[in-house]
Amino acid sequence: REAPIPKMLAPCLLRRAILTVPLLVLVALLVSEPVRADQEAGTAIPAESRPCVDCHAFEFMQRALQDLKKTAYNLDTRTETLLLQVEKRNLCDCIAASLLN
Repeated sequence: REAPIPKMLAPCLLRRAILTVPLLVLVALLVSEPVRADQEAGTAIPAESRPCVDCHAFEFMQRALQDLKKTAYNLDTRTETLLLQVEKRNLCDCIAASLLN
């Protein structure tokens, strides 16, 4: 069994709790950001002042698609160049081998 709280300690704890609770509430009020008169909680921004999300998304996707097309073209060009170099090297090796025989 737990020891009962001494009779003199109970009023001290009660007094401390009574002083601590308002102090915590005061600190919470000071730390929290006050709501301005022109800023009500839950107020929606009018549609006229919001950016058009669909328009921005479309422009972003269009730019991304253009970048992908450029990258694909550059890769195709680079691949063709490398294949031509390999074919040229193979042809040169073939000609050199046939000259040696």
